[in-house]
Amino acid sequence: GVLTMIVVLTVLLKLAPVPVAGQASTAPGGNQGEASPAAPTSWGEPDLQGIWTTDYEIPLQRPARFANQAFLTDEERAELDQERARIIGADRRQAERGSEQDVGGAYSAAIFLSHKHMGRRTSLIIDPPDGRIPPFTPEAQQRRDAIREYQLALIQATDVCRDGLPACAGGDYGPPSPRRAESPPYYPATGAAAGGSFNRSDGPEDRGLGERCMSARLPDFGGAAGYFLRIVQSPGTVSIFYDTGQGQGWQRVIPVTDRPHLPSHVRQWWGDSRGRWEGETLVVDTTNFSPKTDYQGSRENLHLVERWTRVDAETLEYVATMEDPTTWTSPWTVAVDLSQQSNEANRFYTEPRCH
Repeated sequence: GVLTMIVVLTVLLKLAPVPVAGQASTAPGGNQGEASPAAPTSWGEPDLQGIWTTDYEIPLQRPARFANQAFLTDEERAELDQERARIIGADRRQAERGSEQDVGGAYSAAIFLSHKHMGRRTSLIIDPPDGRIPPFTPEAQQRRDAIREYQLALIQATDVCRDGLPACAGGDYGPPSPRRAESPPYYPATGAAAGGSFNRSDGPEDRGLGERCMSARLPDFGGAAGYFLRIVQSPGTVSIFYDTGQGQGWQRVIPVTDRPHLPSHVRQWWGDSRGRWEGETLVVDTTNFSPKTDYQGSRENLHLVERWTRVDAETLEYVATMEDPTTWTSPWTVAVDLSQQSNEANRFYTEPRCH
């Protein structure tokens, strides 16, 4: 109807490439022009408050085609915008119309996801210099192999394996596996093959975090499904609401204190955060993650150090370092430039609305 036409036209307008040669830039990852400094809070701390989001899309890891290139030229960005608009707008439904795979993959990327122009950097990762997540440790690879082997066993009798679909890569088609009676080797924090589940519904955990509307995560560097942060400060506290994913927003309260972290046996979904000011930068140290969460293979041993710096009245720099010697062979760092949105023009409705 008319509403559908409006949505489609809006998306097409968003995707239409625009000239980028005239865009100013003051930060390696962003495209901000000159802006005035931000005033401090009434109690004298740097003011990080506001609604923030990213203006441009930058992949987490550097694509192979830009292996030794940290930044894109304006011409390369324009070409990539054209290429991405073509891919996003294409009909990618390759399964038989009306089949389970067709219906299951019917989300159109052009309609259901937000898309922005390419940024200057070729990756959000700024360290290591190659823009890639460091290799997994043998321990982490063993965990990944164990959960993958379990997933394949539970779907081996399904059409996914019978038809040789990508979700069954590495597996074989056959009768139902006796492993269907087993518990997963690790908490299923990352979903699984065949629709984000184990092809079993013995309990909610079998359905995976995404299907349960529990995939909001820390750290969160944005993504195609949308990303807005609302930061509110008071003396001794910084509060951040993450409006992320499909209605999976969540509230984070960071005490600015010299108190130690919680005892190591106390684990929380988004860890235990402690903030401190280093000059103009809020440094947040987070530990005590739950083994039920997973970020790029890291679970309860994740150590996250974030740095939030107000560059000017319109720009917030966010730099995060992830360390877990049981998962990666070395730490790695991401940098994101956030732009302030209008407080007057935006209204936040923060109730869960995924299911």
